[in-house]
Amino acid sequence: MLVDKVPDTPVEVLVDLLTKAKDIAAACGSVPEDLKIHLQKALDMASGLDDYLEKMTTQESQPLAELYKKTMSHDWDRVYEEGKTKFRLPKECITGHVEGQTLKMLVHMSHASRVLEIGMFTGYGALSMAEGLPEDGSIVACELEPYLKEFAQPIFDKSPHGKKITVKTGSAMDTLKELAAAGEQFDMVFIDADKNNYINYYNFIMDNNLLRLQGVICIDNSLFKGKVYLKDTTDSNGLALREFNQFVSDDPRVEQVIVPLRDGISLIRRVSVTSERSLAQCEITDDEVFRGVKGRPVLDRMRLDGKVAYVTGGGQGIGRAFAHALGEAGAKVAVVDLVPAKAEAVAKELFLKGINAIPVSADISKPDDVQRMVDTVVSKWGAIHIACNNAGVNKNSASEDTSLEEWDQTFGVNLRGTFMCCQAAGRVMLKQGYGKIINTASMASLIGSSRGPATLHQQYSQIASKTACHMGPAPNCKGQSVKQEHAVPHPQKQLSYNTSKAGVVKLTQTLGTEWIDRGVRVNCISPGIVDTPLIHSEDLRPLVQRWLSDIPAGRLAQVTDLQAAVVYLASDASDYMTGHNLVIEGGQSLW
Repeated sequence: MLVDKVPDTPVEVLVDLLTKAKDIAAACGSVPEDLKIHLQKALDMASGLDDYLEKMTTQESQPLAELYKKTMSHDWDRVYEEGKTKFRLPKECITGHVEGQTLKMLVHMSHASRVLEIGMFTGYGALSMAEGLPEDGSIVACELEPYLKEFAQPIFDKSPHGKKITVKTGSAMDTLKELAAAGEQFDMVFIDADKNNYINYYNFIMDNNLLRLQGVICIDNSLFKGKVYLKDTTDSNGLALREFNQFVSDDPRVEQVIVPLRDGISLIRRVSVTSERSLAQCEITDDEVFRGVKGRPVLDRMRLDGKVAYVTGGGQGIGRAFAHALGEAGAKVAVVDLVPAKAEAVAKELFLKGINAIPVSADISKPDDVQRMVDTVVSKWGAIHIACNNAGVNKNSASEDTSLEEWDQTFGVNLRGTFMCCQAAGRVMLKQGYGKIINTASMASLIGSSRGPATLHQQYSQIASKTACHMGPAPNCKGQSVKQEHAVPHPQKQLSYNTSKAGVVKLTQTLGTEWIDRGVRVNCISPGIVDTPLIHSEDLRPLVQRWLSDIPAGRLAQVTDLQAAVVYLASDASDYMTGHNLVIEGGQSLW
């Protein structure tokens, strides 16, 4: 015989009560027909809600579906009677499809990378949250019952996200004390355990800074079948949760909202600054360091929301990385490239990530193209806040063989083109009273300084340079290697490139000092040797080993190594920096 499902949420209780009222009304001939109609409409509305939410919520993953099925088909009464669990566990305790996807969404929205879960049951909620974490994210799940860890682990092992989950069995409070002693902090905490201990868990988490600044605590079952607000409540869990909800509501350290999803989820956010009442009780210096500049923590000051940027040479390599970085930080991005298809491809990439982007085709060595580029961006978005002048060319040749055509072409893009972009964008920015110009220079502009006469070792290394291959260390009287110091990049010969990039640095310094008092900052980034497909060609392979021997970091730069720098220089966090050459080369210029 089938056992009727016990109503578990406020909506389910409403459906049960409305169904009973409808049956009573149907059996009573004196009940007005209008009342019966209204009861039916109320029942339809209440009974349809959960099913509709289930239907409209994104489908769960296969491992989650398997875990749910395994949990619901398991004989938990038998497990308890056999002494494998300390408590009789009802299968209804499982976090369901809608709640699981809600938790996953909250992880995404809060940009959490570390999650603490108190009360795991069979791990559906833990795996849901793990799916929302980045690849290097982690969850610590506290579970009293060792049996439940054994139950969930095979499903965790099947999921690509299961490796993010660490289950700690035993007393949750003991685990919290261990985590606090280790100085651990979490971006999000999910509590779904013994209701009477909610307030103790919460206080320990807050008092020991287990929740990071602006972190989020999620509390499950915070409406508990409506018993938290019904006046005649005598249920101990309902009373405990009523006390807990009121305590959090009165806590000046947090903000709270209760979402009536299923049996209620409380979303509790730690605020960056406590109330004036709390501050008055402490001896602190209440200034911008404490509160943040304009009330914004430092990471928020690096956001670029509402800003308009363009990136020249944005169709590939460093420029593509810059375009993605600025867009991810919140800016609208115009992707500028000489080749229209490349600009369009990167703009499409950005758009697929939810970033507003447009492609612009331009040859920055031509004044008309530069002005058209700037006009296009202003026409589209009404301003230019960030000008990322990255486009450049490099043609290697021995100095005695460098033609005027090569010299002019290199300078036409690298220096003349950068100047024209700075000037055209700068005119817009000076009218706005605000702007960030970021030019791409090169480590080639700064390697070395004046040195004494060449040693025998240096002469040997110069011979090795001419052969364009790595000949190994030069011998000396002690049989040890001696490191050569260089004043220019080597062994490649690139006179016009080196000189043009040195010009970009001086251009940046000059404009940076001229325009800062009018709200425009001009800085540049000097990358080291960047790893690109061309670097690994057969012709350049011998040079790579030579370069690596001169880089303390022991590797070439990746384009992603440069992304944070361009965001910093584009943001308000760098407002006091101008005319600066930010070098990112793994220490190569130091040797």
